[in-house]
Amino acid sequence: MSTKEITTKFNIRKPATEVFEAIADPNQMANYWFSSGTGRIEQGKTITWRYDEYNAEGVIQVLEVEENKKIQFSWGELNQQTIVTITLESLENTQTIIEIIESGFKEDDPDLINKMVGQKGGWVYMLTCLKGYLENGTNTLRASLIH
Repeated sequence: MSTKEITTKFNIRKPATEVFEAIADPNQMANYWFSSGTGRIEQGKTITWRYDEYNAEGVIQVLEVEENKKIQFSWGELNQQTIVTITLESLENTQTIIEIIESGFKEDDPDLINKMVGQKGGWVYMLTCLKGYLENGTNTLRASLIH
């Protein structure tokens, strides 16, 4: 059985240090993504992220952190976990190319296409909210999706 992955890339007009902090710090994250997190992203930590608006939460296992360059974690339901790798490429210390690869989708999953499309849409939305927050101070986009 092989696994599938999705890739999403954005250009954010802020230095990689600011982009990294916005992801690693749960207080900043609350401005554009999850409502809260039980801790800062650090290698080896287990963190619970909460979406109050959707009455949902998820647990991540932080696998690898390279400050201002990379964050990798696993998340998902038992036997359906995926690996998320976020990489930051600094461009002249004024812009950052952020790439998110989510891998580990199981090829034999009967709901594979829907899951991959849903996750891709989720990452595009998260990065749009992150870009709005960092570039323009907008913190009202998060949790705007209606299911």
